[in-house]
Amino acid sequence: MQSSETQDDSVIECRVTPWFYRRMTLLATMFLVFAALFFKDGMHSWPQENAMADKKDWFEHDVLEAYDKAKAAGQLNEWTNNAKTRDLPVKEDGEPVKWATYAAERGWPEKPKRRTTGEIEQQYYWGGAMALAALITCLNVLFNRNRKLTGYPDHLVTPQGRHVAYADAFRVDKRNWAVKGLASVYYREGGQGPGKKATIDDLKFDGAGKVLERLLLNFKGELIDKAPDPEAAGTVAESDLKA
Repeated sequence: MQSSETQDDSVIECRVTPWFYRRMTLLATMFLVFAALFFKDGMHSWPQENAMADKKDWFEHDVLEAYDKAKAAGQLNEWTNNAKTRDLPVKEDGEPVKWATYAAERGWPEKPKRRTTGEIEQQYYWGGAMALAALITCLNVLFNRNRKLTGYPDHLVTPQGRHVAYADAFRVDKRNWAVKGLASVYYREGGQGPGKKATIDDLKFDGAGKVLERLLLNFKGELIDKAPDPEAAGTVAESDLKA
């Protein structure tokens, strides 16, 4: 990646990359799509499924059961005439059509699923959560748009405004640099006090690799650049931040 520099060539300014904006745009779009799907289920799809389930209950009670009772009572003629008058789904001989046929003609599932009121309400909750996540993502873009990582001859300034002197760094962990563009810098302000951690993110800040190079040129501590050990990575990072 290329860095944009100020008039003083010794100062490297790394501003937010286009990749970060594209990623946030895709993430916000994904959240909005999920929100739309959840709201669609809650407002339309699931109530419609319940309506189909109600229709199936009606079909089984008012058509199939009624037909069986009329047949058992020897009243098929009356049943047939009444069914045709009510425009029930019956054949010419008065026998009801099958529910599978009736549903298929209307594009309904043969076994519509009934949703509870609680399940439908949850779709609104999830839809709201996804919409909120999209809003937070957009706010994150606005919050980061003016941030930058700056490398000076003897120190760097993190996007959060913290000054990290190269001489104060005692460990640099770049095990995730090749894959994720991330390097962790462990330092103690003035060489004393509790250990702190700063992150150099080459994917998010354009030219961050040059800041890392400058740090390493002025660095006399421990450099970790091997592949991360899943069992030990968490222990190492935790111990570094202790006094």
